[in-house]
Amino acid sequence: MLPPVDPMLARAVGAVPEPASVEGGLWYEPKWDGFRCVVFYDGAAEGGPAVELGSRGGKPLTRYFPEVVAELVAQLGGARCVVDGEVVVRRGEAGAERLDWEALSQRIHPAASRVRTLAEETPASFVAFDLLAEGDEDLTGRPAEERRRRLEAAWAGVRGPLHVTQRTDDPDLARRWLADFEGAGLDGVVAKPRAARYEPSRRVMAKVKHARTADVVVVGYRVHKSGEGVGSLLLGLRPPDGEDFHQVGGASAFTAARRRELVDELAPHVERDEDGEPVRGAGERNRFSASRDGSFVVVRPELVCEVGYDQLENGRFRHVVRFLRWRPDREPLSCTTDQIEVPAAYDLAAVLSGG
Repeated sequence: MLPPVDPMLARAVGAVPEPASVEGGLWYEPKWDGFRCVVFYDGAAEGGPAVELGSRGGKPLTRYFPEVVAELVAQLGGARCVVDGEVVVRRGEAGAERLDWEALSQRIHPAASRVRTLAEETPASFVAFDLLAEGDEDLTGRPAEERRRRLEAAWAGVRGPLHVTQRTDDPDLARRWLADFEGAGLDGVVAKPRAARYEPSRRVMAKVKHARTADVVVVGYRVHKSGEGVGSLLLGLRPPDGEDFHQVGGASAFTAARRRELVDELAPHVERDEDGEPVRGAGERNRFSASRDGSFVVVRPELVCEVGYDQLENGRFRHVVRFLRWRPDREPLSCTTDQIEVPAAYDLAAVLSGG
């Protein structure tokens, strides 16, 4: 099996499903909030072990995580395998660790010297959850239960920063994980069919993520990449003791018709210069799409909308949020950060160790 391999995916569901809801049954795992990564490891390669880390989109991650490569070589020796998992960065004091998405995202850097520095300052871990090949044997056609059993046997001796994710057959424990593990920065719970073969790019598994709502202020919008309509709304919240709104993320995924409607709805609230032209903000650079135009049309903080989100971290929504409805009954100044639910802290080390 050679790279790239598109990883198998999960569809979103509203609650932890019962084991009997799928023929052959389910088991449950924590949902890690990192970079999906398929490890291709050949410890018997001519000239020494060969390692490649592949991202969900098929792009190589190998150069960005030299410390993970070194650990794979040190711990797997002469083994040969292809393993699906997640690259994560853990931060915090002992007993109060959590995943750090911002630190992980900073690891994607073009400069080799910076990559080496970050590998020392914010070292990554790899959490394995599926075995796709072992030796010369392609396991993707085998049941998930067998792949998991063989992963546990093949990686029985690994130690941090390499890990095999927890699993449980108990849906009640999975529901507790959903609530408790968020405090360690995890993303939810994944339900895996025991009998399923590995199907790249297919949504065979189910994922349960935290679902919450918040009232936020629209502070700008980006034009859709087609050049027509609103591509995304930029959203703001203010601290309870402050007056200025800070960008906390964006809402997108509108239909073509809705994109055009939003332009008309936002027009009366667009900030304009002396010539009547819309004022534009510079926006933020995305390290994953550095060439993309980040500029936006500035909107006066007058419109409140309700959005659905799953997690807010370091003052930003972790993922693109869902626009639900306008809230004409809410005053913009009432949209403060103290409405955001903060999960109780939970030690990441306990999640990794199964404690």
